[in-house]
Amino acid sequence: MLEIKDINVYYGAIHALKGVSLTVNDGELVSLVGANGAGKTTVLHTISGLLRTTTGEILLDGINLQKVPASSIIRMGLAHVPEGRHIFSRMSVEENLRMGAYIINDAKQINDNLERVYHHFPRLKERTRQLGGTLSGGEQQMLATGRALMTNPKILLMDEPSMGLSPILVNEIFSIIQQLHASGITILLVEQNAKKALAVADRAYVLETGKISMSGSAGTLAEDDRVRKAYLGA
Repeated sequence: MLEIKDINVYYGAIHALKGVSLTVNDGELVSLVGANGAGKTTVLHTISGLLRTTTGEILLDGINLQKVPASSIIRMGLAHVPEGRHIFSRMSVEENLRMGAYIINDAKQINDNLERVYHHFPRLKERTRQLGGTLSGGEQQMLATGRALMTNPKILLMDEPSMGLSPILVNEIFSIIQQLHASGITILLVEQNAKKALAVADRAYVLETGKISMSGSAGTLAEDDRVRKAYLGA
């Protein structure tokens, strides 16, 4: 579904991504793990069209996203749950979710999508009229994810969903990620919590200083001594 081929990305003179290649197959949950500053968020921003590559290709169902405006990529079935959530704090939960459906003109489909989001996140349904900025960190993460789901995505990009959350909420968020995957949604998960990310993924890539250093099945990487020492606290 998603194929990244040898992309190079710069921030001015800084070479942020150096020949990065990865694939995400239909129905997979693929994790991209690495230390803070490794370039994980840059990968997602480049896929979403917020950044452009100097070389390489990014293909979604065979279409090169480098030739598509960022504002149009979401219409192709790719949704992004950004690091830090970036919800609309002065809008209600329902208003935030409906903002996620701005590309859809069918009122019935929007309402159906809304009910599907509430099915995944019953806590949001309890807080329909509550302002987004008054939600807890975990609830805001649910809201940001629900907003992305309102677009009927083929593939969901998730950037550091556990950031700033308590251990209990981290477990809850990862349980939700597993549920979304089980429902058939393809997911590319960027996460600094490598233990959690590898536990839910089918396959994984390790990103170090802008380069893919390792890849393979999530179970194999979780048992690799280098990964265990660098990212799993072993």
